[in-house]
Order: sequence, then structure tokens, then C-alpha cells
Amino acid sequence: MLIISPIPAFHDNYIWMFHSPDSRNVYVVDPGDAKPVQQLLDKHQLTLAGILITHHHFDHTGGISELTKGKNIPVYGPDNHNIDGITNTLQDGDTIKLDENRFNIVATPGHTLDHIAYFTETGEAGNPALFCGDTLFVGGCGRLFEGTAEQMYTSLSRLASFPGNTRVYCAHEYTQANLRFARAVEPDNQILKEQVKEVAERRSENQPTVPSTIQKELATNPFLRSNQPDVIKAACNRGAPSNAKPTDILRVIRAWKDDF
Repeated sequence: MLIISPIPAFHDNYIWMFHSPDSRNVYVVDPGDAKPVQQLLDKHQLTLAGILITHHHFDHTGGISELTKGKNIPVYGPDNHNIDGITNTLQDGDTIKLDENRFNIVATPGHTLDHIAYFTETGEAGNPALFCGDTLFVGGCGRLFEGTAEQMYTSLSRLASFPGNTRVYCAHEYTQANLRFARAVEPDNQILKEQVKEVAERRSENQPTVPSTIQKELATNPFLRSNQPDVIKAACNRGAPSNAKPTDILRVIRAWKDDF
């Protein structure tokens, strides 16, 4: 079991910190900025025991060197020589054990080619946890900077196969913008309408909208619903052929979102 907390960074990033309830050794995911992490460590007298990286973008990796300087701290991440500081490279299907918690590594190319996600069955309050970087967002998915729609569809499908109560810890507070787009795709989705209200309330109090759950994303996230009639209809109205495959639907709505 883990205790998981967000560390806000930059304008809308979340660096995730987690630890076992009885431990002062903590791990952080995607520390793009060292300063807020170090401030939290100092304030609560915590020890950084490891760093997990999902992909090479600087807003996820920029704090590695400062946090590890002069220290023997393992840094887990994808096998990409462009990321300075990785000590333990990971591939799809690998597992790592951090304290008593086992994490499965899932390759999730699409946003970037090197992107990986970390899944554990022993997350917070008995729920599985998924640290998915910029692949899956609340109500959205990452831009296709390096990968293809086919790769992103496969990656999202893999993440969507995790248990419905899996908590989704993505790396950005993009939820309100994502849900505005989701409403454009599925204006009659009642669950989505309710979520928009809930998210507006949380943001009005400056509260995070993350984590979500796989179950909620399957009900509201258009990028996990490219096989649903209303999403297909919306994509066809944007130029997708009537016999489009789910990957074609995702490609069309991702391009639509880019211009939204």
C-alpha cells in the first residue's frame, strides 16, 4: 500500500511522490523541477530513495541532476540516451520492486517513442495505481509528437485493460480543457456532464482533478471511446470515413483536439 501525493510544478505539472505508510523514504515520478521536491523533502524530513521517469521531455526530467547530485539515488526510466541520469533502464514487461511494492513496466509509445508507464496493484487505499506521464490524461491523451495514432491506440488500449478501480496519476492538470473538448465530441454523455460540474468545483477551490480512475475514463474520455457510436459519429462529421477503424477515429479526434 502507498501514500501518494502531488507536488505541483511549473504552470500545470504534477510530480507524484509516493511512499509506504511506515517509511520516510520516498520516490518521485517525473521531477521536471527539483526545487518543489527538495522543499517538500526538507520540510517533512524525508529521504529521496528513487526517481521514476516516464519519458524524455524536459518538464519531466529537468530536476534529475540536482536531486541526485552527490547522492547514490537510483533513477528508473526508458532506455533513451537523451535522458541524462538514468541508472536503471526499463523495457516493456520489466518489473521493479520499490520497498514492498512491485511495479510493472508498460511501453506506451505515441506521445513520445520512449514513453513508459508504471503500474502497481498496491496503490493508495487498496486501489491499483498507474503513473502514466503524458500518455493518458483525465479526459484526454498526449499529443502525437513522435508516435502514430496506431501506437497511441495500442498504448491507450493497454492502459484501459487495467482494473476499473485503478487510479490514474497523470502528469498535468489539463482536465478542464480536455473535458470541454470531450463535451464537443459527446454532448449527450450524461456522465461527462456530471464530471464537468465536479471538476469545475474542484478547480474553483484550487484542488487537483487527478487522480481519475480507469472506469471513469472509459465512460468519459473520447480517446478511450473510439469504438463508441457517438464518438464515431463525431469523427465522421470531421472527415473520418464511414468504415473507419478505431485507430482512424482516434487520429481524427486527436487532430481535432490539436486545433480545438
